Amino acid sequence: MTSTTAPAPTNRAAHSEVELTIGGMTCASCAARVEKKLNRMDGVTATVNFATEKARISYADGVEVADLIATVVKTGYTAEEPPPPQPDEPGGTPEEDPESAALRQRLTVSALLALPVVLLSMAPALQFDNWQWLSLTLAAPVVVWGGLPFHKAAFTNARHGAATMDTLVSVGTLAAFGWSLWALFFGHAGMPGMRHGFDLTVSRTDGSSAIYLEVAAGVVAFILLGRYLEARSKRRAGAALKALLELGAKDVAVLREDREVRVPVARLAVGDRFVVRPGEKIATDGTVVEGASAVDASMLTGESMPVDVTVGDPVTGATVNAGGRLVVEATRVGADTQLARMARLVEDAQNGKAEVQRLADRISGVFVPVVLLIALGTFGMWLGVTGDTVAAFTAAVAVLIIACPCALGLATPTALMVGTGRGAQLGILIKGPEVLESTRRVDTVVLDKTGTVTTGRMTLQGVYVAEDADEKEVLRLAGALEHASEHPIARAIAAGAQMGVPPLERSREWGSAGDLPVPEHFENAPGLGVRGRVEGHEITVGRFPGALPQEPARAKAQAEAEGRTAVVVTRDGVALGVLTVADAVKETSATAVRELRALGLTPVLLTGDNRAVAEAVARAVGIDAGDVIAEVLPEDKVDVIRRLQAEGRTVAMVGDGVNDAAALATADLGLAMGTGTDAAIEASDLTLVRGDLRVAADAIRLSRRTLATIKGNLVWAFGYNVAALPLAATGLLNPMIAGAAMAFSSVFVVTNSLRLRTFT
Repeated sequence: MTSTTAPAPTNRAAHSEVELTIGGMTCASCAARVEKKLNRMDGVTATVNFATEKARISYADGVEVADLIATVVKTGYTAEEPPPPQPDEPGGTPEEDPESAALRQRLTVSALLALPVVLLSMAPALQFDNWQWLSLTLAAPVVVWGGLPFHKAAFTNARHGAATMDTLVSVGTLAAFGWSLWALFFGHAGMPGMRHGFDLTVSRTDGSSAIYLEVAAGVVAFILLGRYLEARSKRRAGAALKALLELGAKDVAVLREDREVRVPVARLAVGDRFVVRPGEKIATDGTVVEGASAVDASMLTGESMPVDVTVGDPVTGATVNAGGRLVVEATRVGADTQLARMARLVEDAQNGKAEVQRLADRISGVFVPVVLLIALGTFGMWLGVTGDTVAAFTAAVAVLIIACPCALGLATPTALMVGTGRGAQLGILIKGPEVLESTRRVDTVVLDKTGTVTTGRMTLQGVYVAEDADEKEVLRLAGALEHASEHPIARAIAAGAQMGVPPLERSREWGSAGDLPVPEHFENAPGLGVRGRVEGHEITVGRFPGALPQEPARAKAQAEAEGRTAVVVTRDGVALGVLTVADAVKETSATAVRELRALGLTPVLLTGDNRAVAEAVARAVGIDAGDVIAEVLPEDKVDVIRRLQAEGRTVAMVGDGVNDAAALATADLGLAMGTGTDAAIEASDLTLVRGDLRVAADAIRLSRRTLATIKGNLVWAFGYNVAALPLAATGLLNPMIAGAAMAFSSVFVVTNSLRLRTFT
């Protein structure tokens, strides 16, 4: 997304969307035909994805889903709405669907029958009298039954005036088989004692004694093998999304009148309270209302460290309770949960098309008819130049078989499926293929400070005391008083006293102050702080007037110069020390900035805070002072992004708040922290499920790697066809070698895409 400009008013508001599962597609040109037919309908915009075998269709009022299905059927394919997922079914999908099992059976039988035919034809030493009749007996079932899917698809397409990859395979293998039948029954090839050599290139022979049974049977077997490997690879490519969809719990212990009742997760409603025992999955998104535990969210976020949660903390469905018993109140159920939204985003991305794929689809759509013409031209050229019908026929068949555009159709969607699926496993949600192009061009990354670079909450940073005071005692007294207050600074001091704090300017770490005493008296002094009686002493924490010892005074002055908040602790009117509080920088932010620089990006810090605070944070994470933009109002963030773009920069923006949504939408690439608001996530191109800025660098690396894989696949697919067609047309390829090369070009593309599964 590059701008927030609204589209011109159209009837699109009245449009509906549907996703159809398309059956019978065998190559990219099939997908191109279905897409073309659907888009010819009034008020219909369709995208058909060959790899996922789905059509995403937007249609206007007046068009029915039945009309869309009828159009697909008229084109020669099947269409149906995918069944809704059944959350109460046991997890897991069968290793092999019926279609793949049937394909495997057809491949096994064809390969066993074709192998002796190929060996007999290639090795004259194995040829006995009448071997050719045994070859015919073995090859006939392979060509007729093994190749039946190709012949049926070719016939169906021919009835609709179209040609696809199946047309090339069917015409090529039937031509080779038909020639062999003619030579055996009407020529000299059926004579006892006939011998047959094998050549990698086209050779000139007597046409009446030449048989091509090994070509007909071998090509069918090779292409069936390619189809089967391709189908398996496509299943593996989509495995990450399947795993994501199956992460959720199947049932849940809901509290009904103080009793636990087991119900399917689908029956949970917002407001229900349910119990999560150690080791169980949290059934849905909610808030902890009882108990404390550690939650393992690694399956959703890729983060290996469990997160501590207690009363009031949010938890996400499908994460695992690794510690104590929790009672959770459901806040989101069904399609609104984070898991469901993640799965929806991943599936939407996988069904999309990059611009470069649209070009490949257009080429695939006209490629097959062009190849048929090239094959006819090759036959005519060879016949005219050499007068050798056998050589002309062999070259034409090689052209038909080598030229399948399958690899072109698989180049983008398979890489996109694997890349987006792997991203989901790592907590990176890529919203669509067009996002990948943006990641390649980005040279500047704007980082919102609060909640992105920093934690977004006040944290106790340092304790500085007078010479005769004890640090832990000062912290204990201040924590006791502040524990009774709800102010963010008070909560930070109380939490620091209970858990311990590593001060910014000391090398050693402080432990906790231990158990905090209960104040005998507590009073809030507006604008100053709090005062009260603790263990018989009058304690104040805040900005109360009074002289400070040298060390605390210096620390207070320095903290305030850097934009941190400093509060003074006194006991019975005597100043004991100073506590400094600030929005803490995330531990991983400095590493993230280094990783972003390593990707060639210039990090810019953007914040509404004053410059002193902003520059202190920038120094802590390694951002240059010249790249700090401070004191920016929320509504002015968009202007900052546009100003950077006007300077010729391609800008990525990382943010998490409602006030970041417009800037995320305006940036060339928007990255939203998944810990942020729904508005920010909806406006972004990439969502980082966990609130770790390092994931932004990972997301850009993964996107660039996926784009590089797509381009590598397309270079191979285009290059293969560009190089192979002239070789076949000039007689440098035997048709059977051409069949093997064509089958494995598709397998290569899918296998290359599967390498993205190892991205870390």
